[in-house]
Amino acid sequence: MSANSYSLTFTARAEHIDVNGHVNNAVWVQWMEDLSTAHWEAIAPPEHQRRYAWVVTRHEIDYRGNIKEGESARGFTEIREGPRGARFTRHYSFTNAGGKEIVRAQTQWAMIDLESGRVMRVPPEVAAPFLPESTN
Repeated sequence: MSANSYSLTFTARAEHIDVNGHVNNAVWVQWMEDLSTAHWEAIAPPEHQRRYAWVVTRHEIDYRGNIKEGESARGFTEIREGPRGARFTRHYSFTNAGGKEIVRAQTQWAMIDLESGRVMRVPPEVAAPFLPESTN
């Protein structure tokens, strides 16, 4: 896997299950955030992690299936292009044990300067480790 992508496996626990007997939509959003945070923490240098944070500005999610308690989904995120000002778009795909895509999404994240609490333009040195090889 290249630096612009990251993957984790999530297993549905009892507290993730809604009245329909499968993972609640809000849990999928939480898993997207967990996946993004893990990617940031795995790739970003410590000094960037101390100075910057990310907030969601928009989610777009397509649900094509689901999993039940005890089942797992493999979550994959990638950044396909550089930032636009303060925003990066992350793409997500979750597949079930059979490899079928059950959730696909894209989320826009905005960079925050932790000292000022303000949205800021993503510096090139912050974006570079997350960009596909062809855009570096």
